[in-house]
Amino acid sequence: MAHITTHPPHADRILAGVGLMLAFCVLAPLLDVASKLAAATIPVGQIVVARFVVQAVLMLPFVLAMRLDWRMSPRIFGLLMARAVCLMLATYCFVAAVAVMPIADALAIVFVEPFILLILGSFLFGDEVGPRRIAASTVGFLGALLVIQPSIAAFGWVALFPLGTAFTFAGYMLITRAMSRAMHPVAMQLHTALAGSAICLPLMWAFDGSGIKELDAVMPAGIEWLWLFGVGFWAACSHMCMTYALKFAPSATLAPLHYAELISAVVLGYLIFDDFPNPMTWAGIAIITGSGLYIIYREQVSARARVTPPTPAR
Repeated sequence: MAHITTHPPHADRILAGVGLMLAFCVLAPLLDVASKLAAATIPVGQIVVARFVVQAVLMLPFVLAMRLDWRMSPRIFGLLMARAVCLMLATYCFVAAVAVMPIADALAIVFVEPFILLILGSFLFGDEVGPRRIAASTVGFLGALLVIQPSIAAFGWVALFPLGTAFTFAGYMLITRAMSRAMHPVAMQLHTALAGSAICLPLMWAFDGSGIKELDAVMPAGIEWLWLFGVGFWAACSHMCMTYALKFAPSATLAPLHYAELISAVVLGYLIFDDFPNPMTWAGIAIITGSGLYIIYREQVSARARVTPPTPAR
């Protein structure tokens, strides 16, 4: 990935990327909710399989209707498989965590990911990461800590699972950006789902009857089918937004906005799981929101500076 070159995106495309990233932050927690509901009775590995299979079924008609090219170079195929592996591991770690932890608790730990993206985005793509963005990211992370104080002492070693999600999802996002100029986002989502299904289905077959709780599949019943479908449906919708966002804007710009996902997670946790935010949580939400709005403001200022020619000296 280090040899990939990129060109600065146009200012209006950057703002479109910001909007799509915010849409991702609203939709992604719905995937988490469906996963947590399913994890009450369905093995974690089976939920991961459902995520990829349902997403592939949903994306296939769009790829066929749009007559997108299925061909890809060996290099893109390798990146695609790496993208699928990163997403599979990220999904497994997070579903395993929310099976026993509140969604917002797990998500707070995952928020080390923007720091990973800021560092790797600068190293691999030469993204400009100035002190204001670093400061905004730091403030946003402090806000996340106010919302939920993740602790191994409180949840045991399962608290390390969201940390695994943070690292693997950061890799997923960087690979997505590397592929975004070589493959249509819709085709990318389908191929990733197909690759993930090709990896996960044989593993589930191999562990069938093994007695391993997380991997031994069961037959869903009743509303469990709806939860499994929701995992794939919201995954397809949210990650399509994220894929297009990375096509339009640098990862360093988008990373701090990811904190807005915690706001959605807290709201859904209250509405569905009756987790009522305490005053410290509301303070954290205010800090996270302020940090995200400041990033958007700074991006608008930078965009105007890039497109406005300097005033000639008199």
